[in-house]
Amino acid sequence: MSRNFLVVDPEQRLDVLKALASPIRIQILKLLRTQSAMNGSDIADKLELPQSTVSTNLQILEAAGLIRTDTQKARKGNQKICHSTFDEVLVMFDDDIAPLRSPMIEVAMPLGLYTSCEVSAPCGICSVDGIIGMLDVPDTFLEPDRMKAGLVWFTQGYLEYKFPNNARLSQHTVEAVEISLELSSEVPGTSADWPSDITISINGIEIGTWMTTGDFGDKRGVYTPSWWKLKGSQYGKLKNWRVTKDGTFVDGMKISPVSLIDLDLANHHSLRVRIAVKPDAKHPGGINIFGRGFGNYDQDIILRLYTAT
Repeated sequence: MSRNFLVVDPEQRLDVLKALASPIRIQILKLLRTQSAMNGSDIADKLELPQSTVSTNLQILEAAGLIRTDTQKARKGNQKICHSTFDEVLVMFDDDIAPLRSPMIEVAMPLGLYTSCEVSAPCGICSVDGIIGMLDVPDTFLEPDRMKAGLVWFTQGYLEYKFPNNARLSQHTVEAVEISLELSSEVPGTSADWPSDITISINGIEIGTWMTTGDFGDKRGVYTPSWWKLKGSQYGKLKNWRVTKDGTFVDGMKISPVSLIDLDLANHHSLRVRIAVKPDAKHPGGINIFGRGFGNYDQDIILRLYTAT
């Protein structure tokens, strides 16, 4: 997902400034930024506030354009799902406002567009409409309908995606590479205590391994379709892997010394991103990868190249 900025002239958008001038509304915005989409009831529970208070403040935020809401079916009637609209709000007077150049190139890769794979059962692929191919049959991962995938899972093996090196094409120097995806471990049914080591490689170089703690099914994923049984994997954790000159980090925590120098991106036309559960993993607990239409984040696998200005 692209990083979204809102540039506000205080003389023109007092509604935005008023919407931000509330500790409760700031709490709500922070919560939506860290937890992604949530309904009003969950927000009220998390912040320990009355439902009526949260509803009133959500209306103010939505009117100012700081959040957006989608209506989804619930067990009883419909529910409103709230999303944060902007990552940053900049307050500037009209004479100072100029077009912003974001030093970032982003490519969103649908789950099913992997260029190579090698997986072991239990495994499977789903679209928002249903199961693709046959469950627990690795050859299903070669089905043309995999292009519609919104959820994939396997016990061991890998999926590999080929991203264009657009920074090289535009002759920009890369200062950081970031890979963003929603994932969990994989167990028949679900289990909050089921660790699995996930290893990511770029162009054949392992940038590091991160351990997911479980296969989450305590509640339905925000975007997981209603036909998908609650006994199945519902959502994952959105993890951001970043490679810089100082090493590789997951959500800001350093996990390996592999740096941009090791990747030598200037000499590669593409970035081959491999997501794997290795046979010799200390915790070989499988993997679920959630894409559009499943999980809590409704996004593809995102590659971001941060470039020098």
